[in-house]
Order: sequence, then structure tokens, then C-alpha cells
Amino acid sequence: MSLVARHLEENGIPTVIIGAARDIVEHCGVPRFVFVDFPLGSPCGEPFDTDMQRRIVNASLDLLETADGPRTTVEMPLVWTKGEAWKDSVFTVDQPFLTEEQLKNWEVRKQRYRDQKSAE
Repeated sequence: MSLVARHLEENGIPTVIIGAARDIVEHCGVPRFVFVDFPLGSPCGEPFDTDMQRRIVNASLDLLETADGPRTTVEMPLVWTKGEAWKDSVFTVDQPFLTEEQLKNWEVRKQRYRDQKSAE
């Protein structure tokens, strides 16, 4: 969605991204971003919590009107009511779904990408 937002903006259509994964979304350079510290797939809040959902959508519309410049991020001061245990499965030190060989191959590809980026 981040890249689609950039394309739309380049063609004169203003956008606001609502989402999590702040580092990824900001790295893509979206013009306006409403960050929610929620599990992936739940950017507009918890199911059936219409007050929370309304706050997020209203903040997004406000940002569309009031953003001072490009790459504006607004962090919503909301808390996932079921706690932060969901983060334990997302933010891990190791790659639990990769074998040792797959992990080594991934690290080689990652380094190759870094080398290409630094050569540009």
C-alpha cells in the first residue's frame, strides 16, 4: 500500500496510510501516515470497537487536511486491550521458521542487497 500511496500522490491524489509496521511504512516514504501499535491486519482498531475505529479514521481525515509537509506521521495514543503478547510472535531475535541453511542463504542475500545499495 505504501508504494501505491506514493504513486497516487505523484499523480495528484492525496493519501493517508493507516497501519502498523512503522519502520517499513516510513521507509517507503509515504506522505501521511497514522501509526497504530496494533497487530498486523488490525490497522483500524479492535473488532467491534466502533469508538476506537472512529477515532482512527477521524485522525486520518484530520491528517489529510492538516499535514505540514511530506512524510508526516501521527502516532495514535491507543492501546490494544488484549495486551502486548502479540508482539512476542512478531519481534523475535531469530528466524524460527527457517532451517539453519535457509537462514545462512537469507543472510547472504541480505548482505548482497546491502552491498548493491551502498554501491549506488
